[in-house]
Amino acid sequence: MIVDDQGAMEGSVSGGCIEGAVIQAAQEVMISNKPQMLEFSVSNDQAWEVGLSCGGRVRVLVETISEKLPYMDEILSATGPVILRTNCKTGQTKFSIGDNNAGKSKLVEDTGQAIFTQILEQPLVLIVVGAVHITQAMVKIAESLDISVRVIDPRTTFASQIRFPNVDLCTDWPDEALENMEITSGTAIVTLTHDPKLDDLALEIALRSNAFYIASLGSRKTHAARVERLRAKGLTEKQINRIHAPAGLSIGAKTPAEIALSVMAEMMSTYRNGDER
Repeated sequence: MIVDDQGAMEGSVSGGCIEGAVIQAAQEVMISNKPQMLEFSVSNDQAWEVGLSCGGRVRVLVETISEKLPYMDEILSATGPVILRTNCKTGQTKFSIGDNNAGKSKLVEDTGQAIFTQILEQPLVLIVVGAVHITQAMVKIAESLDISVRVIDPRTTFASQIRFPNVDLCTDWPDEALENMEITSGTAIVTLTHDPKLDDLALEIALRSNAFYIASLGSRKTHAARVERLRAKGLTEKQINRIHAPAGLSIGAKTPAEIALSVMAEMMSTYRNGDER
C-alpha cells in the first residue's frame, strides 16, 4: 500500500481492519524518516471482530520511499527479478537482481536485526510462435491469468484478427520479431508450428535470451532432430537443454485445449518454482 502526505492511498494490506493504524504510522514515518514495524496479533475468537477472518499475526513495515528512489532507474530497466533488502530498523536498502522468479519475499530476523527481502518479479509475457488451434486455447487461459500474449506467425492465413481478436499479432519472421521484442525473466516463449523454418529461428533467439520458459511442441523423435539442427547452428548443450520438449506437463492431453492447459501449467510451475527438471 502506498500513502501520501494527505492520507490518500492506493492498495491495501488487509480487508480494511488495520489500514487506519498503517496510515497514521505512515504520516509519522514521513516526518521522522524512520521506518516502523507494526504488529497486529489476534486470536481466532477475536478475528471476526477486527476483520482478520483467519486470525493469527500480521506485521507491516511502514517506510518512506526515499531509500528506494536511488534505484528507481535500475528497477524500471531491469530484465530480471529485482531484490530489495531493507533493514527494518534503519530503512537502509540494498539492490540486486535475482536469477529467477522463484524467490519469495520474506522477513528474516537474526542477531537483533530484521531484514525484509522484497522480490519484484518481471511481469509475465507469453510469446507464442504459431497461430494454431492450441494457441487460441492458450490465449484464453492467459487472459484469465492477466498474462500479456503476443503471437508470431508470418502465415497470414493463420495469423488473422478473425482467428485472434484483440490479440497482439506479428506477421514478421520469428527471428526478426523476437529481435525487436524485449525479453525478460518474465517472458515465456513457446513454439507450436512443427515447422523448423519457423520454430528453429525463434529458438535460436530464445535460447540466447533471459526467457524463463522455452518450450516446443513435437514428439521425442521430432525433438531429437531439432536438437541436432540447433547443435549444428552452434548452440551449446546447456542452451539446448533449456527447451521443455515435448512441451507441457504429462497429463495425457489429447485435445488442443488440453494441450494448451498442460503447457500453461508447466509454464506457471516454472515461473513460481524455478526449473526443477
